Amino acid sequence: MQEFPLPTQGASLILAFRPQTTLIIGAGPLAATRAFSALETGSTVTILVNGGLTSACEELKWRFEHGQLDIVDWDLLRSEYQPESDIEALRHFLDQFSTVSLACITDTVIGSAGRRTRHESEELYRLFQSRNIPVNTTDMPELCDFTFTSTHRFVDPVSGSSSPLQVGVTTNGQGCRLASRLRRDIVSKLPADVGTAAANVGHLRTLAKASAEPLKAKQGDLPEEEVGFDEIEEDNVVTTPNRPVPSRSTTESEVESAKRRMKWVAQVSEYWPLSKLSALTTPEMDKLLDGEFSQLSLPSPNTSIHSLSPPKQGKIFLVGSGPGHPSLLTIATHTVLTRVADIVLSDKLVPDAVLALIPKHVEVRIARKFPGNAEAAQNEMMEAAVEAASRGFNVVRLKQGDPVVYGRAGEEVLYFRSHGFEPLVVPGVSSALAGPTFAGIPVTQRGVAESFIVCTGVGRKGKEIRLPGYERGRTLLILMGVARLAQVVQSLTSPEPGSRRDGSAYPLHTPIAIIERASMPDQRVVSSTLRDIVKALESSGEQRPPGMILVGWSVIALYGKGDTSVLDDCGEEEDEKRIQRWLGGDQATGWRVQTGIDDKWDLF
Repeated sequence: MQEFPLPTQGASLILAFRPQTTLIIGAGPLAATRAFSALETGSTVTILVNGGLTSACEELKWRFEHGQLDIVDWDLLRSEYQPESDIEALRHFLDQFSTVSLACITDTVIGSAGRRTRHESEELYRLFQSRNIPVNTTDMPELCDFTFTSTHRFVDPVSGSSSPLQVGVTTNGQGCRLASRLRRDIVSKLPADVGTAAANVGHLRTLAKASAEPLKAKQGDLPEEEVGFDEIEEDNVVTTPNRPVPSRSTTESEVESAKRRMKWVAQVSEYWPLSKLSALTTPEMDKLLDGEFSQLSLPSPNTSIHSLSPPKQGKIFLVGSGPGHPSLLTIATHTVLTRVADIVLSDKLVPDAVLALIPKHVEVRIARKFPGNAEAAQNEMMEAAVEAASRGFNVVRLKQGDPVVYGRAGEEVLYFRSHGFEPLVVPGVSSALAGPTFAGIPVTQRGVAESFIVCTGVGRKGKEIRLPGYERGRTLLILMGVARLAQVVQSLTSPEPGSRRDGSAYPLHTPIAIIERASMPDQRVVSSTLRDIVKALESSGEQRPPGMILVGWSVIALYGKGDTSVLDDCGEEEDEKRIQRWLGGDQATGWRVQTGIDDKWDLF
């Protein structure tokens, strides 16, 4: 039976609530803070305090006078209901106002005058519990069903309007001041206009979903193969952003078109630079969803209205950006990006950290490649490069890794040459080699791996390809195959002679690693065996493209004390012992997950 990681208590279930009715007991500055947070969600807020309005702090008085909240005098409740105690008065009040869904007790702040006693607080807590109303009691964590995070809500730096984007940090009661400090640090490292980017993506998503609403209304009349609007609901498909979809065609149905637009929103959210997302206008969003938005506005750099001479021809560069970490750019690539480029046509996988190096005056366009649209997007980028170069611009086609390692550099060279341009190909550090190094895995190692082979996990136009067979002393690197991991594993391990594999089947205990976002701060490495890797990836949360697959004994070669005797000590029994030693305490689950990169990379 499959085993799963054991939960480690001490965490919080962090939720984002929809608007509701919030009851706040107390009327000091903390109550005002809680009221403001609730009002920002659209919640109806009621303040309950002895003395009513006269006891409220200045902010609450102001909000009451402006009709933002209601203030109820607890003394009047006593005279109205004539109960035996304050608790009974509150009970009658809740009977009358049964819509209360959250409660905050704020007059328990340590050191405050007239602080509510613990006995009274416990009685209030039990009353709320009896009515299934979650409650937060300040400075009494054992009387809390929920706690508040240290929160920052972003605003548009130009208009000053509030953004839907919020960042919240909690230490689960271990240090409120530390949570506030961490929240400030996180916010300071994000672009000032990141809130605008979130708002624009929300608007873009609304436009995409709106196009599907008429189709949902007539869903019962649609053919069975066209039903499945869960794919249009982006929130339901978060784990695999690069899940393949059928290639676009002239016979695409309305439903397929609606699904594709939603897929495009997900891809834009995942890959576009935040600066581009924050600059989107509504007309550009409409064009983008219709496949017409080019992102480019091309002035003429080499001609004027007084010149009759033809424009000077621009140059085209095919440039590799390396695996992602900006320090791994070659000097040549850095020079082209910062001193030569007029326009950069970038693949979607190039990270923000690299694009941030490009001067602000340089136009940057991101390839609109997503599964099912790669061919059309590729042609679009090549045509755009020729058009811009013909008008005198120096064009950089920026690709992740090395441009000739599954970067389509060859077909672009031939295309540009046929249009009168001889592009310069600038090599980059290949992700196929750098990714494993960042993951602590050598692609070759004496006593373990004498050779390596690089292949792709998907053929042209999404077709499956034949993978190499098993050789004990060889490392297999598969690029662009994580979205098809189950197919890849089946091809590698199937004993059937008709499987899509050349050579022997891989033993199920063969080590394998999925390396995602290689060289970036959020790098993740999921390591397991071919037997368990599919379950391991599914159990590790949402995927982090781009990713690569590494298969072979080199995965365990440098882990811990290392194992460089793989080619000397063979046999299934010995290999199983190797796997047990490698997984160690993770043997129960059958996999290991490591995130982040070595802190020493901060030196660069």
